[in-house]
Amino acid sequence: MELRLILGDQLNAGHSWFRTPDPAICYLMAELRQETDYCRHHRQKVLAFFAAMRAFAAALTQAGHRVCYLTLDESARWPDLPGLLEAQLKAHQASSFAWQSPDEWRLANQLKSWAAGLATSATEVESEHFLTPRDGWQRYPHSRMEFFYRALRKQYRVLLDERGQPLGGRWNFDDENRAKLPERQPIPEPLTFANEVSEIDAMLTRNGVSTIGEADASKLPWPITRRQSRELLAHFLAHCLPHFGRYQDALSERGWSLFHSRLSFSLNSKMLNPLEVIRAAETHWQANQATITLAQVEGFIRQILGWREFVRALYWEKMPDYKQSNFLGANRPLPGFFWSGETRMACVRHAIRQSLEHGYAHHIQRLMVTGNFALLAGIDPDEVDQWYLGIYVDAIEWVELPNTRGMSQFADGGLMGSKPYASSGAYLERMGHYCKGCHYQVKARHGDGSCPFNSLYWHFLWRNRDKLGGNPRLALPYANWDGQAAEQQQAILATAEHYLIKLEQL
Repeated sequence: MELRLILGDQLNAGHSWFRTPDPAICYLMAELRQETDYCRHHRQKVLAFFAAMRAFAAALTQAGHRVCYLTLDESARWPDLPGLLEAQLKAHQASSFAWQSPDEWRLANQLKSWAAGLATSATEVESEHFLTPRDGWQRYPHSRMEFFYRALRKQYRVLLDERGQPLGGRWNFDDENRAKLPERQPIPEPLTFANEVSEIDAMLTRNGVSTIGEADASKLPWPITRRQSRELLAHFLAHCLPHFGRYQDALSERGWSLFHSRLSFSLNSKMLNPLEVIRAAETHWQANQATITLAQVEGFIRQILGWREFVRALYWEKMPDYKQSNFLGANRPLPGFFWSGETRMACVRHAIRQSLEHGYAHHIQRLMVTGNFALLAGIDPDEVDQWYLGIYVDAIEWVELPNTRGMSQFADGGLMGSKPYASSGAYLERMGHYCKGCHYQVKARHGDGSCPFNSLYWHFLWRNRDKLGGNPRLALPYANWDGQAAEQQQAILATAEHYLIKLEQL
């Protein structure tokens, strides 16, 4: 008997393991306190993963595979994964053990260390999901995502002409994808599901699992099967892709999903394959060029083929040291309003409350609202990481850590991005409509009632000049700062210091 472990984010129905049922193979899946407790997760996140795991186990069983599934009630006696595995190897009298490569360093290290001491045969296999290997950083030696992305476009022949050149004569249409959402622009109704997960919810309560955020267990909105995931993909292509690229950076209180696909949970749990999604988008665009421009589909594909593969390559190249990086020496505690949304800053309030309600915010909300504020305020990146890892349904460390600690907080010193993604209130006003109803005045650079993003932005540049002053992409902001009168600079810094002292009351 061979015992094969399937982790909660390895719900890949197309894996070669599952081609043919074999009575000599048993697939083990388990809901674990180790996984519910390594960070405090959003309620919907735990519900979605456990529900998707149960659905996957049921599908395998229906296909004729032998499956051992342990609920949280049944696995509670084992404090960690190795303890559970040792017990299951004995219970099944297994002569060999196999597992798919985990995406997270902590799990990969834990399993490899444990398996090294096994008396039985132990085999690690690929998860057969990603488009690049774990050592992609070495195989595609491009330190910037753009060139990494181009190499993959060529390898997989995505959006290329017969000569292997990019369609439209350009690799990147990002400059066309930064539009503010017009107030009268229709927004598609998000496709959500009504998955009944009350039994799982009661189990979490029964076992004392601590979570954050809101959840209606009678109608969990996230896809928990491959069929639902494909429905969500089809909905995105039909209703959102025509405007996705143009408004992908837009900020709005008019909707929590806008034109975004919300496919990241399905992708990160492997219910969908990235190349499958890329080909579907490319094919749909080819058949609908009268209503979907090349810029829309290129912007979407770049997120998956570019950013998603790039951050994974960076993660595996730089871990475990990457998790300790703190280039700017940020050390302030995360303000309490990140857990409640109780702040007078309209943009931050909306992003946090939406995150607590839905377990979701799109990439610009994460990067340029909550992330930008944390960066400007000098929040400890360890605390920022824990917040992002816990609050979003799609957050798994391999993708969360580089995006948060690297791109958002610049704690890696520029590995992920060539400059800090820092901005004043002007960017937020340009991309959204929050400022009109905000307590703070976005045009005021200092003084009571001035937008905190304004003074904190200049304070950020001022206090980090020894580390950032030589960055050529920051030459213009520093020249702007140097050109301001000394009295103006002093007033701005005084306002920022005041806000930093009363951070909890902003």
